[in-house]
Amino acid sequence: MIQTAHVGVGISGNEGMQATNSSDYSIAQLSSLPAPRFAVKGRQQVPVLAGELWFAFVNGFSGQILFERWCIGLYNVIFTALPPFTLGIFDRPCSQQNMLRFPQLYRITQNAEGFNTKVFWGHCINALIHSIILFWFPLKMLEHDSPFSNGQGNDYLFAGNMVYTYVVVTVCLKAGMETTAWTRFSHLAVWGSMVLWMVFFAVYSVFWPTIPIAPDMLGQAGKVMQCWHFWLGLVLVPTACLLKDFAWAATRRTLRKSLLEEVQELEARAVDPGAAVLRDSSGRSLNERAHLLTRVFRKTPSSVGRSNSVQQTVSHGYAFSQEEHGVVSQSQVVRSYDTTRQRPSL
Repeated sequence: MIQTAHVGVGISGNEGMQATNSSDYSIAQLSSLPAPRFAVKGRQQVPVLAGELWFAFVNGFSGQILFERWCIGLYNVIFTALPPFTLGIFDRPCSQQNMLRFPQLYRITQNAEGFNTKVFWGHCINALIHSIILFWFPLKMLEHDSPFSNGQGNDYLFAGNMVYTYVVVTVCLKAGMETTAWTRFSHLAVWGSMVLWMVFFAVYSVFWPTIPIAPDMLGQAGKVMQCWHFWLGLVLVPTACLLKDFAWAATRRTLRKSLLEEVQELEARAVDPGAAVLRDSSGRSLNERAHLLTRVFRKTPSSVGRSNSVQQTVSHGYAFSQEEHGVVSQSQVVRSYDTTRQRPSL
């Protein structure tokens, strides 16, 4: 596998030294790799699906949908695709220099602190709360008052387009809250996705009958844009959703701040995070040399057990079989030794 790859990286360990001997580069442990790992959490689909669920309670489970069909199909493909895409590619938890300098920062992904069963269900519950705010708040605004001065009423698509706009804005702003390193691509993805939906909504409302699709959407953009309830809800509804998330994040960072979050705050203030990362068991700050010496002379139960085992301390050279599609077979390796020549004496 390493010999077939363009660039092979071998890790020395209990399995043997053949991987490191056959590789182009050799490292001592996996945390020495300079490339950080990213975990991208996508949960923008829940508000739309839950919105249809809440609408079923309103229409008596008649099967009527709240959003226009093409809008539902383009939700994940266009209007909310760029924020998680740029979040996974361009976002970084902290600077590369500190990631290489402090391997302790890799424990977050090694211990699955960023994404586990508890975090997953927490995101699901949070998205469900968002869906309640995104659906019922606009519906209650339109329940007891006519949105137009001429007495015209509204239909299900009018409320659906309002809810859809609030969902797109909330999802994009939520992705912005999860972003730690803002780049030009992050700004383009977050703000551009919201503008893209508004432009599409205005153009899509005048397609019919020139283009024979979506006759129910004819004139919907003009009606929604003229309603002052829509503009009021555009400020209040996303704010109500994200204010809870902001308060929760601020409280958690104040009471139970993680090591990565502490490093991020120190980097924002241009302060060396070494004092926060290098600490002993009692919480006292250590320099890097003292921290390394502490790790060298510290024996854990697992290391004591390994020191008593000769089988694990000796580095073996047969971690991988050379017969498994190798460049050189085992028989060729044996025949390459000239047994007629005398070995040099030590």
